[in-house]
Amino acid sequence: MIDDLPPLREVIATHDLRAKKALGQNFLLDLNLTARIARAAGDLRGADVLEVGPGPGGLTRGLLAEGARRVLAVEKDPRCLPALAQIAEAYPGRLQVIGGDALAVDVTAHLTPPIKIVSNLPYNVGTELLIRWLTPAQWPPFWDTLTLMFQREVADRIVARPGSKAYGRLSLMVQWRAEARVVLHLPPEAFTPPPKVSSAVVHITRRATPLYPADQATLTRVIAAGFNQRRKMLRASLKGVAPDIEGHLTAVGIAPTARAEEIGLEAFCALARSVKDAGQGAA
Repeated sequence: MIDDLPPLREVIATHDLRAKKALGQNFLLDLNLTARIARAAGDLRGADVLEVGPGPGGLTRGLLAEGARRVLAVEKDPRCLPALAQIAEAYPGRLQVIGGDALAVDVTAHLTPPIKIVSNLPYNVGTELLIRWLTPAQWPPFWDTLTLMFQREVADRIVARPGSKAYGRLSLMVQWRAEARVVLHLPPEAFTPPPKVSSAVVHITRRATPLYPADQATLTRVIAAGFNQRRKMLRASLKGVAPDIEGHLTAVGIAPTARAEEIGLEAFCALARSVKDAGQGAA
């Protein structure tokens, strides 16, 4: 045991915390696994940790046991709040719980840098939260690292390289501003209830500046257009981005007959700069 609190199955039974599909809940009950996820986030001592969707608190307990200075847990399901309050009592002054939707809560007012985000994200909002954390108005963001659990398919997309099936918009947006690697795979049977898919934990470290210079809005638009019709040649899929898209492609060394999945991040950034410099970057 990592602490003197009851086993998670007992906590779930006591508070009648059956996972709700509508909330994207799949609870991870093995405290050894939750401790491994906490350790994958690196040294937590001296850091504040944001956790979204703690549920009955298995990962929360792992984070606290691994020495997190403070944990801010944002939980939408009011049924879970009494269980989390019990954890807060066991770790005085180190756990703050906010009941609410993580998409609506301003967490920065409650956190002190350095900040790490560590979460078994609800499947139904995981990708949206990741994109929000990667696209703030100002860079660098409020967080230093993200250690997040996703469906295996999403994790594969985050770390994918050009030429692979998983490579796409998410790969490029993550890798432009951060380094990402898969640190843990989990089978469906690790969860209650077991999801229909495998899961993976991805560790993401922000870069001080993006890997290659580019205007965020223009780059996002170019990438979105390229991958919305990923089987089309770029001269066709990007024709709405700029009047002379073939000229821009040729100027930065991209064959107009290439497809988005063949093009690396550096070339996409060069294309975004070319479009922006021509005054065509606005949506």
